[in-house]
Amino acid sequence: MGAAPGAAPPRTPLAARAAAELVGTAALVAVVVGSGIQATELTDDVALQLLANSTATVFGLGVLTALLGPVSGAHFNPAVSLAEWWTARRGGAGVTGREPAVYVPSQILGAILADAMFGEPLVKWSTHDRSAGNPLLGEVVATAGLILLIFGLARTDRLRFAPVAVASYIGAAYWFTSSTSFANPAVTIGRAFTDTFAGITPASVPASIGMQLIGAAVGLALVAAIFMRGRTDAE
Repeated sequence: MGAAPGAAPPRTPLAARAAAELVGTAALVAVVVGSGIQATELTDDVALQLLANSTATVFGLGVLTALLGPVSGAHFNPAVSLAEWWTARRGGAGVTGREPAVYVPSQILGAILADAMFGEPLVKWSTHDRSAGNPLLGEVVATAGLILLIFGLARTDRLRFAPVAVASYIGAAYWFTSSTSFANPAVTIGRAFTDTFAGITPASVPASIGMQLIGAAVGLALVAAIFMRGRTDAE
């Protein structure tokens, strides 16, 4: 989960951008976890639980991206921040220098703090195992698709569609991936602290994050291959 790179005004103070990433990631995890708790309390039907969880996430992510995108770019996702940093190193636009070192801890802290509002212990480790091979492959697919979407929009100058496009993709990926599309290291860590429908066991976290980072690399490779910036015929 995450949103658009390069959307923040260049003169926005770094402290404000870090605050936006912390608050945005915390709010996103609150949406994911809170809707998961509500869904399990309202129905025992797993399909309805997933529908409720994914629908709330779509709306929440779309609103947060539209609100905070002009401040920080609304990454809410270390994989997105690191991918943008790598792109900037290769001559593209994006976060540079110390920005990832501020963004990523802010995102992770926000994800962890979000669990405190649900009347649950701040640390209540999840027992929802997601370490099997197929969910891990699902994380590669989900993250690669997310990076391809975000940076594809950036390459084609259509980032204005990011709030709708990214939220729609994540909503769809809940259903078409075997992992229900975490696609976000910060959210993965935050969801380990809650033993709910949306949780993940701490033992599953390192492998999931590893697959997400692999997915981010695959996504960047796909962006380079599909949105190739070649020479014109005249050149």
